Amino acid sequence: MKKNSPSLRPIIITLSLAFVLWFITFSIPVGNFGIKISISASFLAICAFRMKEANELPMKFNFKTIIIGLVSAVILYAIFWIGQTVSHVIFSFSKSQIDNIYALGKGSSMGAIVLLLFFITGPAEEIYWRGFVQKRLSNRFGGWQGWLIAAAIYAGVHICTLNFMLVGAAGVAGLFWGWLYWRLDNLAPVMISHAVWSAGIFAVFPVA
Repeated sequence: MKKNSPSLRPIIITLSLAFVLWFITFSIPVGNFGIKISISASFLAICAFRMKEANELPMKFNFKTIIIGLVSAVILYAIFWIGQTVSHVIFSFSKSQIDNIYALGKGSSMGAIVLLLFFITGPAEEIYWRGFVQKRLSNRFGGWQGWLIAAAIYAGVHICTLNFMLVGAAGVAGLFWGWLYWRLDNLAPVMISHAVWSAGIFAVFPVA
């Protein structure tokens, strides 16, 4: 632990809220899922800004960060495509669980899902999970420790779904985006990566 390291109290408070929001979003079948996840992610991002740390985020948008964001989104998509192919061979339940993930978006137009994921959910999640949670954990415990702990928490918040494939997917994505943020110290390409990847894999080019 670093000397003069930041308090974990803001993380504990906001994570308690995150678990509640994710439970309402994923486990209570009331309302439109796309809207619920966008509201939940946005609320957490607002909390991050209220804690002031998000105001200090390294967020540099330029041609290089756009390219990194797009390329990393394609790489992560390829990882998930390979993962779902292998999981179908290893786990007999994988197809039904992946189908259940996509079923969450039923009732919404593809255009609406793309807009929500690209402009709201993806960026908002990165502001909170990487820009606030991982940043504060890294400042307290160190870079790679903060990265791993944040990724584990990001996967853990999805346990309420009781969907092994979703929890695993969140863990992989959390490790990928967390590593990208840790190595680049720039949230911009991570936000682009998340926005493009989520819009692509959940709406435009689903892997199910």
